[in-house]
Amino acid sequence: MATGRKLPCKDVVGGIKTVYFADYGTLGTITITAGVVTALSGAGTNFYKYDVKGGNNLEQTITSSDENGTTFYGQTLTVVLTKLDEATQVELQKMIVQRPHVFVEDNNGNYFAVGLTRGCNVNGTISTGTALGDMAGYTLTVTAEEPIIAPFVTSTVVTARASATQITP
Repeated sequence: MATGRKLPCKDVVGGIKTVYFADYGTLGTITITAGVVTALSGAGTNFYKYDVKGGNNLEQTITSSDENGTTFYGQTLTVVLTKLDEATQVELQKMIVQRPHVFVEDNNGNYFAVGLTRGCNVNGTISTGTALGDMAGYTLTVTAEEPIIAPFVTSTVVTARASATQITP
């Protein structure tokens, strides 16, 4: 049944509030109901929670080919973590090499899964800055190519698995 879409109210804001990383292959069976991830069966899956502010965003690119009859979705997440510290660097190094799954909470309370089925690649920079006012920290570019758009996720699927402990840089 075709429904279309009305012009929405102007009650949303942009940006990302929180990013959660999970080790690749630890999600177990993924239950998707009406386009929303409603359950993960992976027992003991721990999500590493990173609070963010400012220059963080998630963009998705649709790529379709008439010649090949294919469509896939490129997902690009930019994560800026201000302040350099030893504990964050050690944790990032372990996580990056594992092709993580990433969950994002936007500033409207929506949760999305990035690299849900195939995991993510993480690239970026570690910078001390040059001038006193420059950012010293980590800028990560997380990319994935998936057969589906990054689906919405029921918030409790993510928050119930988030580590109670976070690094305080």
